[in-house]
Amino acid sequence: RFCLPLMLASLPTMAAAEEFPPALQDSWGDFWLFRFFVNAAGYASIVVPGFLLIQYFKRRNYLETGRGICFPVIKSCVFGSEVKSVHQEDGSLPPRVEPTESSTARQVFKLAFCAAGLQASYLTWGVLQERVMTRTYGATETDPGEKFKDSQFLVFMNRILAFTVAGLYCALTKQPRHGAPMYKYSFASLSNILSSWCQYEALKYVSFPTQVLAKASKVIPVMMMGKLVSRKSYEYWEYLTAALISVGVSMFLLSSAPNRHLSTVTTFSGIVLLAGYIIFDSFTSNWQDALFTYKMSPVQMMFGVNVFSCLFTVGSLLEQGALLESVRFMARHSEFTAHAVLLSVCSACGQLFIFYTINQFGAAVFTIIMTLRQAFAILLSCLIYGHTVTVMGGMGVAVVFVALFLRVYARSRMKKRSKKLPPGDTSVQKV
Repeated sequence: RFCLPLMLASLPTMAAAEEFPPALQDSWGDFWLFRFFVNAAGYASIVVPGFLLIQYFKRRNYLETGRGICFPVIKSCVFGSEVKSVHQEDGSLPPRVEPTESSTARQVFKLAFCAAGLQASYLTWGVLQERVMTRTYGATETDPGEKFKDSQFLVFMNRILAFTVAGLYCALTKQPRHGAPMYKYSFASLSNILSSWCQYEALKYVSFPTQVLAKASKVIPVMMMGKLVSRKSYEYWEYLTAALISVGVSMFLLSSAPNRHLSTVTTFSGIVLLAGYIIFDSFTSNWQDALFTYKMSPVQMMFGVNVFSCLFTVGSLLEQGALLESVRFMARHSEFTAHAVLLSVCSACGQLFIFYTINQFGAAVFTIIMTLRQAFAILLSCLIYGHTVTVMGGMGVAVVFVALFLRVYARSRMKKRSKKLPPGDTSVQKV
């Protein structure tokens, strides 16, 4: 019972012990750990009553005894239809549509369209993310301007637009009959919110290239979460490439650049936030993989997760009074409004491009496109924002991306070999 007060009491000391940029030294209340606990308390105020209600309806056997106008809503949220489908071949995605009587030129055009859409969406998203979190707005010759500090509001902006897009898509297209209890989306939603929040907050303490390298290395905790959550086993080449990625990331983080300035200093807080992002994101992907045992489409998954994401974030923002404060910031700075809206549009469009690319060309092609995108993102960030990378750091980046391409190549070879073998001969599950 004494842990939380002691941690809160130690926040000013921890904040003072780190070398923060001047904009982050306004008050200890802006320290990320304090904000994390405040946000978590806001989520708990929604999760705890929801958990108690779910337990109440299950104990009352409401599925058998319930009646009235609220029965369909409660049944959908708490019980679902309890109809599960056979786990699909790739674990989380619908079977890929094979091209039928399609010319090579048309397939090349589709691939170019998918690659251009993914690159444009996520490269723009990365540049805007760094701009919003690391630069000031309203700066003049006499006024240094002000930074936007509430990462949770940006998460809310992204999720509300993704929720709208997914809802419209589900309404306008034919979708499988939904069977999962709605409350099960809340677990993936909560971890997704926290991973996104850590991702935005980390840019206050580490450079964008460091963040991209951390994202590239998340295959390691994903494998660990897979063994813990889904009891998966892995091939030797998966462990080998994971080790290469660890070596490459270590080389990049340990490299030291001369005349390093505050925007590129990797602080302890930044490392902790990146670790939080990777852990939460790894849980999200594995929990979603388990949810796909229910018969659902990826867009239904997108809709269900974003419903709870909007509920959690808007509830927490209203409880803190931060929603109105963020809206006032938008009113003061029209440039920030444009950046926040475009950030959300890129995030929502990027998700749709992901679904379309995997559906048309499979996961291997998608992985190659996104790996190239990460490399382009580092290069673009260095060109626009002046980040420096040493020779050792560049070698580390090269090792990471070589390992990622080796994973793609080995996985495609394994899939081809498994298709030739009789059913039941492949005992190792895919990542």
